[in-house]
Amino acid sequence: MKLESYIRNIPDFPKKGIQFKDITTLLNNGQAFKAAIDELAETLKGQKIDFVVAAEARGFILGGALSYKLGCGFVPVRKPGKLPYKTHSHSYSLEYGKNELHIHEDALPKGSKVLILDDLLATGGTAEALVNLVKKFEADIVGIAFLIELTELKGKEKFKDYPVYSLIKFDI
Repeated sequence: MKLESYIRNIPDFPKKGIQFKDITTLLNNGQAFKAAIDELAETLKGQKIDFVVAAEARGFILGGALSYKLGCGFVPVRKPGKLPYKTHSHSYSLEYGKNELHIHEDALPKGSKVLILDDLLATGGTAEALVNLVKKFEADIVGIAFLIELTELKGKEKFKDYPVYSLIKFDI
């Protein structure tokens, strides 16, 4: 299945000059959504993964489905004020602003095997924040996975210490 054909381009969102890759058109097609999760799971086959860690909002959708498929736990990482318990946080820059992510301080046992997942790799800011949060737990990052990679922005270069998986690659 050509998953890239299910991605919609939205020009100038969330600000002028950004070509937003909208995955809702993939998510609302049952066959395409299933194929994406199945393909991600197949890519990770044979790896020991205890937890999928993903950031809101689109990462949650993919992360929950992939965790279910892999039979492992899911750890939500959220924006400030959204998690009910004590958290660790990390501030970071995006290609169009700044953000901060939080994770429960008891979310991951030391030494657990973690897959970081997000919908899109652009400059790598969000994934880098996720890596920094997971490192606070002394967990082992077994890989970083994305539905989409914008190759021209070279975000993958930030993660030379980890296997990086992406299903769909765009040059922008």
